[in-house]
Amino acid sequence: MAHVYDYSKLKGKIREVFGTQGAFAKSIQLSDVSVSNKLNNLIDWKQEEIEKSIEQLMIPHDEIHVYFFKQKVENNSTKTE
Repeated sequence: MAHVYDYSKLKGKIREVFGTQGAFAKSIQLSDVSVSNKLNNLIDWKQEEIEKSIEQLMIPHDEIHVYFFKQKVENNSTKTE
């Protein structure tokens, strides 16, 4: 089973630094659709794309895992009445 990552912190950083996902996509030379697919776990990030992203977003190397490799936790609890 493929990993599903939580990119919420990355999305926040993109808004903080670039304002829009489109402006960020342009800065790392990807289409807005491609970035959207990556942020929605439809396409994996390539190493070179992560490297460009951390440079553009000024993410410290010791924090890369928080932005790109935090696994999404699903809430599978059932509600009893």
